[in-house]
Amino acid sequence: MKITAIRHCKAEGQESNAPLTAEGEQQAKELAVFLEGQDFNCVISSPFKRAIDTIKPYAELNNRTIKVDERLAERILSIEDDPNWRDNLERTYKEEHLKFPGGESTFEAKQRITSFINDLQAKSYKSVLIVTHGNLLSLMINLYDSSFGFKEWELLSNPDVFLIDVLSKDVSKLWVS
Repeated sequence: MKITAIRHCKAEGQESNAPLTAEGEQQAKELAVFLEGQDFNCVISSPFKRAIDTIKPYAELNNRTIKVDERLAERILSIEDDPNWRDNLERTYKEEHLKFPGGESTFEAKQRITSFINDLQAKSYKSVLIVTHGNLLSLMINLYDSSFGFKEWELLSNPDVFLIDVLSKDVSKLWVS
């Protein structure tokens, strides 16, 4: 099975209902053209508005339904305001069981992603298009390429697109911004 995994386009914020910026809306249109002609068994998005709006132009252009899966939602590092969130996020890449108040550890997020991928495989899909968020995308890639960590997360763009071959464990970057 192959997963085309997308990090959402540029958005106005981190809240679940944050819309895309004007630039993000244009990026979503460019993404639709970029993906044109590819055949996916299904299109699945995080429930966050910015993720759904990222793939909406593609879905409309190709008459596809967007399924929503909570397991693709952004990972919550902590529910507390944390001025050191970036340093703490970096720590979670090295300390997979480290968990901050109200947050999700790297280990837990990876379990969530693995459950999602296992469900896709059980349906015998060959090619799936998903839209998620930077941190979760980086952890998904890390399942197949252990060298993909915090530094690689920092280099992700909005949007970003990767192809993950689940069987061969090959990961390749498709989007060059």
